Amino acid sequence: MNMTKQTSKLTLMAMLCALAFVAVVAIRIPLIPMLPFLEYEPKDVIILTGGFLFGPMSAALISVIVAFVEMFTISSTGPIGLIMNVLSSVAFVCPAAYLYKKRHSLLGAFLGMVAGTLLMTLVMVLWNYLITPIYMGYPRDAVVKLLLPAFVPFNLLKGGINTALTLLIYKPLVTTLRKSNLMVPASTDAPKKRTFNLGMTLAAGIILITCVLAVLVMKGII
Repeated sequence: MNMTKQTSKLTLMAMLCALAFVAVVAIRIPLIPMLPFLEYEPKDVIILTGGFLFGPMSAALISVIVAFVEMFTISSTGPIGLIMNVLSSVAFVCPAAYLYKKRHSLLGAFLGMVAGTLLMTLVMVLWNYLITPIYMGYPRDAVVKLLLPAFVPFNLLKGGINTALTLLIYKPLVTTLRKSNLMVPASTDAPKKRTFNLGMTLAAGIILITCVLAVLVMKGII
């Protein structure tokens, strides 16, 4: 039985890796007009699903695998891009998965994703300060001037969109995986309070709409 569970886990993790890579290829949206290379892709939503199912270490492993596949296929930034991808994903998904494991509820998931968003923003500000001058050829002084108006809002928007999408699709995705006869851990059972689910769905919608409006404002569309 344990062997069957382990095989099912590995199969599901491989599927999540593939879905995360497809998400990168299919959806790339520039969020910050002044730095069009800062693109949003929804792979962390898929990676975080693995983290909620199997814990933070599995989320970190999926992050590394997907980043390696990106580096050898669609990325032009080489090892530096790999490092930045891993740092960004791990900083977001691991705290969220850890806190969800400690407090297994929608509120725990939400608080975990808020913590992950803040940590990712902090980590990426530091690493963009250190690495962006190297691989983009920007003077460090120029990068410093972009940290607050570009890198900070990008990562906050990215985390906000990931949080909203995860709250919206996690339960339907897990239900689909169950129906596909993949063995999803029993801990992924949906919370029993439907009113709380509705509240989180509304919160997710508000976060997503707010992020979209913020992007439109920065692009000068509205």
